Amino acid sequence: MAIGNSSLRGAVLALAAMGIFATHDVVVKQLGTSYSAIQIVFFAALMSFPVVSVILLSDRTSGTLRPVHPWWILLRSVCTVTCGVTAFYAFSKLPLAQTYAILFATPLLITVIAIPLLGETVRLRRWAAVICGLVGVMVVLRPGSTDLGSGHLAALVSAMTGALASVIVRKIGSEERSVVLLLFPMVGNFLAMGALLPFVYQPMPIEHLGLICIIALFGIAGSLLVIAAYRSGEAVIVAPMQYSQILWATGYGWFLFDERLDGGTVLGASIIIGSGLYILFRESRSDASQNQPVLQTRLRQETVTTPRAGLLQRILRLGGDRTMTGQGR
Repeated sequence: MAIGNSSLRGAVLALAAMGIFATHDVVVKQLGTSYSAIQIVFFAALMSFPVVSVILLSDRTSGTLRPVHPWWILLRSVCTVTCGVTAFYAFSKLPLAQTYAILFATPLLITVIAIPLLGETVRLRRWAAVICGLVGVMVVLRPGSTDLGSGHLAALVSAMTGALASVIVRKIGSEERSVVLLLFPMVGNFLAMGALLPFVYQPMPIEHLGLICIIALFGIAGSLLVIAAYRSGEAVIVAPMQYSQILWATGYGWFLFDERLDGGTVLGASIIIGSGLYILFRESRSDASQNQPVLQTRLRQETVTTPRAGLLQRILRLGGDRTMTGQGR
């Protein structure tokens, strides 16, 4: 398949977004040595709230803030908050590359969850890819040969809740206002993390608050770059760029945290990435389901510091991208 200039530009923008997201995660990991993930998530979301609020206030879609599907919105909010805090915790406890390898299982889980929630038909080849990918997760975890800790569990929970939150958007996104889909998880985060904050709070010097600001700004900047990438290039070219995060993780881990890749992580990550790429390309076929649950995930798990790019695009009315223009992205 020939890659045109627009798709090449989209790929470059996506690579830049992944670099920004990786830097976001490095700062999370650095702060995680001194502070609870709960505190980091709370203050990062607080710092990003003014910018996100300006975006939300620009929404001109008619309607109220009352959800059409309140129970789905509640479940999505719980999943989004959980996904964020567990991912932050995993980054603070595990090597960067190992954390990414486990989080890369999200597209596999999206494929499975889309079956009951979206009525997606998954045929033998995609099932084989899902199973191979989950085997790759087991290779990374190596139960029995290495000690599995709370960081591994947190990464798995983050992948599962991120996948469920993504599929819920595909299910109800055409009927709910984007501002509702984004606002409720933010409110839920403030309530949940705010209630837990007194139990874990540690005073933060000004330089650490500056790092919190970097997390907030980089999360939004990365999401905006993702929008630009999908407007420029074909999804089948742009989406695989998410896996470049493993390269950023390897470099950052090596130079900043003295982390070295082990054979199990390399092999497992390769299996997971290969499975995810196969699913992406299968969904890009002209005879594939219009749901495209993995292809439309938009590169990055949604958390309260990294808003879902497709929803931001709808609010900002930046126009269609070079993928399907469905409302549930």
